[in-house]
Amino acid sequence: MYLIGLTGGIASGKSLVSSRLVELGAVLVDADVLAREVVEPGTPGLAAIAEHFGPGVIAADGSLDRPALGAIIFADPAQREVLNGITHPAVWRRARELFAAAPKDAVVVYDVPLLVEGAKGRQLDFDLVVVVNASAETRLHRLMELRGMSREEAGHRLNSQASDTERLAVADVVIDNNGSVDDTLRAVDSLWAKASALSGAEPKLG
Repeated sequence: MYLIGLTGGIASGKSLVSSRLVELGAVLVDADVLAREVVEPGTPGLAAIAEHFGPGVIAADGSLDRPALGAIIFADPAQREVLNGITHPAVWRRARELFAAAPKDAVVVYDVPLLVEGAKGRQLDFDLVVVVNASAETRLHRLMELRGMSREEAGHRLNSQASDTERLAVADVVIDNNGSVDDTLRAVDSLWAKASALSGAEPKLG
């Protein structure tokens, strides 16, 4: 198995990169999916969140009220750290189970937005750390135009994550997504050719 840690700031275009890698044959483990899984009703994660943040973050059906929790954590870095301390270890445990279940010759891509914030020291667990990079201004406009956020809300989201400098410091490979989609896909195809050769997976590109 060849394990790639794929990260990037919000609205950097990481989903474009991960979807292309899946098209080419990679096995995807999505940290966002796991983050929802570990706080489903009845999980220790949701119980811990309710205990700390109170009943106001639990919806009437017993599920997590994400907007209510988001209003708290995006305005208060200390509360965000508390939430990360609850969810990140649980997500990482589940991710490792899925890594272990992948075929031995697979290229496994762990799509993890908060690699720097939530996996301190874990960069060494990956064969390759790939950072998708786009300027803060580009990402700000994408959040406003594509997700309907106000400039203030978009700014809070950007500021709640690691800085570009912190992410780039852990990168083995940087995929620049400030340009065209075609340019980005060509960079991903090049990455796949190298990773698949190292893993023993059969390349799908000529």
